[in-house]
Amino acid sequence: MIQTNKLKIFNDPIYGFISIPNTLIYDLIQHPYFQRLRRISQMGMSYLVYPGAHHTRFHHALGCLHIMQKAVQTLRFKGVEISDEEQNALFIAILLHDIGHGPFSHAMEHSIVEEIHHEELSLLFMEQLNKEFDGKLSLAIQVFRGEYHRKFMLQLISSQLDMDRMDYLRRDSFYSGVAEGNINSERLIQMMNVQDDVLVIEEKGIYSVEKFLVARRLMYWQAYLHKTSLVAELTLTRILKRAKELTQKGVELEASKPLQYFMKNKVSLLDFDETILNTFSQLDDYDVLGAIKAWQFHEDYVLSTLCRMIINRDLLKIKMQDEKPSKEILNHYKEDFLKIKSLTDKELDYFIFKGKVKNQAYDKESEPIRILKKDKTIEDVVEASDQLHLKALSKTVTKYFICFPKVVLEV
Repeated sequence: MIQTNKLKIFNDPIYGFISIPNTLIYDLIQHPYFQRLRRISQMGMSYLVYPGAHHTRFHHALGCLHIMQKAVQTLRFKGVEISDEEQNALFIAILLHDIGHGPFSHAMEHSIVEEIHHEELSLLFMEQLNKEFDGKLSLAIQVFRGEYHRKFMLQLISSQLDMDRMDYLRRDSFYSGVAEGNINSERLIQMMNVQDDVLVIEEKGIYSVEKFLVARRLMYWQAYLHKTSLVAELTLTRILKRAKELTQKGVELEASKPLQYFMKNKVSLLDFDETILNTFSQLDDYDVLGAIKAWQFHEDYVLSTLCRMIINRDLLKIKMQDEKPSKEILNHYKEDFLKIKSLTDKELDYFIFKGKVKNQAYDKESEPIRILKKDKTIEDVVEASDQLHLKALSKTVTKYFICFPKVVLEV
């Protein structure tokens, strides 16, 4: 019998060496469900704006595991009791928190797999893995669901200052080259503590929290909600919607078997049994890109045109504005486009549409980021900070956009 060394290390460009803490974590990383994350891009279509942004959910999950190890180490050093079983539950929950993401991260959620969020699919994957690993993920699932009695453990996985956000801000900043997103995650982790069963940041770490919130806001405007990234993702969503629409009308489209399955069937969360979950686990960015390359030559004008836009990075024009675009301007663009190409109203909606995006770096209504003051009192970071801009960061900023083909500008 061949013995495998399971205590391996990964070389990460952000943190240096990342160690695998135990054999169970190694086996989870080796599982095909997790290996699929190597083929799911972290920043969706953002590489069309930032050519370096080709990193994957696999990178991100390992980064989260690494900083969770640091966080547990710091909290134990400060006297917070965390058992080995609880520690392992934290490692598993953060490692698998994104395992339910579909191709290009969010595009599937709004097109082929309808009204199912990746968090719900992550939970389904974790429950399936729990069966395969004889119940060893039970506590991790309990923590992930927010059902475990120690509140701070969920905050480490999902909150306004969790390991997920700490890794993706720093990682996405590094790979995209958007320096404004870089944060000092080491300092933030060193300043963590637990008071009255909730996660707090010691007062001397308040400036690092402020920097984190500013970085989050800037990354949203400069990277995640960059207008070209936005229009590319919207185009991809429309491609998948059109493909599903055509397939359900009986049009045969070239695609991998897993992609064809989701185009032919309407699948809700209740339908996800082990077979459908395994079919979903076969889907990744390559299925979608391969299909788009084939569909760019399809006879359907809408599908082929949208596919060529992605393949050749010749996207729709997008205008961002502070005011809601009027129906008149939308109709004006539609009339101009009809002079070039005869389309139905439904087909026109694939090319000319409006929408809005929101950016809120800190949500005061949600679980707060708590600052532990020197007198042992706890205060919301917005109240504890002497920076007036933090109050502004907790306000939601809405921007509106309108998308249309560039050719209408020439009419």
